[in-house]
Amino acid sequence: MKFLKNSLLLTLIIVFTSCKPDYLKYTEQPDYITQPNEKLKPYFEAYDASLKLWDIPVEELYIPTSFGTAHVVVSGPTNGEPLVLLHGMNASSTMWYPNAKALSNAHRLFAIDFILEPGKSFKTGTFDDVEQIAIWYNEIFDKLKLKEFTLVGASRGGWISMKIALQNQERIKKMVLLSPAQTFIWIRPSTDLLKNIIALFSSEEKQIEQSLKSMSSNVGNIDKTYLNQYYKSEANDSINKFFFDMKPFSKRDFQSLKMPVLVLIGDDDVINNSKTIQMAKTLIPKGQGEIIEKAGHFLTVDQADMVNTKIIEFLNTDKTQ
Repeated sequence: MKFLKNSLLLTLIIVFTSCKPDYLKYTEQPDYITQPNEKLKPYFEAYDASLKLWDIPVEELYIPTSFGTAHVVVSGPTNGEPLVLLHGMNASSTMWYPNAKALSNAHRLFAIDFILEPGKSFKTGTFDDVEQIAIWYNEIFDKLKLKEFTLVGASRGGWISMKIALQNQERIKKMVLLSPAQTFIWIRPSTDLLKNIIALFSSEEKQIEQSLKSMSSNVGNIDKTYLNQYYKSEANDSINKFFFDMKPFSKRDFQSLKMPVLVLIGDDDVINNSKTIQMAKTLIPKGQGEIIEKAGHFLTVDQADMVNTKIIEFLNTDKTQ
């Protein structure tokens, strides 16, 4: 009997300490999650299935902001250094499934669903300009009480990471940009881009298929569970009004960055090329850059182990010196 009581007590302690006390108020699921409409229900089911691919314990937070509810997936040791993850376009936080387990060994992960795209965040307010996107993320950081953290952004998440960094550099310890879109250079004309344009006149399924082929060097390597969610997110998505406000940052912007920055791109990246890496190394005072072989724009999937290793080495640099 004493053993059972101790076991029960231990279980209760684990339950109530797994999430910081300040976060417990954000764990209650809002109505749009518990009672989704017919359009959102299948997408949320697909999202939940993809989230299981992380293969680690996760907590889901629903944080109220001025623009709506922010959905944040949290994992990793509670005493680990905070690592904020910003996903690529239409990908949602579940896109980190090939990376979350490795990155969460020594870090506390906070993956945020962008409120203007498919995911579990829910917009109720209006964004008047692109500057308010960074303001929205900073609201979340305040609610999570993240005073200093490393920021990792993929594709459009990389562009947003730069925007956030330029608004409040003191908050960001380090930054990792994974094939950042429209951040260093304009998206260049290419055969893949032309194929995507031609595919616009095809069926929706063909459009998505062509898009994936141009973004990944090995589409067959993408988990089918995640692909199911990705297809549903494409069906729910509409290009938000700030898409065309994504312009490469200025030389002065890059030179103003104070934190160490790592930039990784694939050798078959439709968005970036070697010029991106050259700019990262020469313009950013503490900039590093590398091209990952046999990887496309989706390098976090195409070469997950290599990307994980590079990020972890970068995060641990100051610890080994």
